[in-house]
Amino acid sequence: MERVQVVSSNIASIGYDPDTETLEIEFLDGSVYQYYNVPNYEHDGLMSANSHGGYLAANIKGTYSYSRV
Repeated sequence: MERVQVVSSNIASIGYDPDTETLEIEFLDGSVYQYYNVPNYEHDGLMSANSHGGYLAANIKGTYSYSRV
């Protein structure tokens, strides 16, 4: 999955596959997580948020299933 680099104190890059609704997050420590069944509006919200990490914590983590890649 292709990811886009972002400016964040915690996140290095963000990718999204709309066909499978899979959100992929690469953190600055090099770890990569995939979140499943994430609607496109959540990806849009994450990308446009003033704080990517804040949006991730408030809207993605704890809501969608995930795995470390």
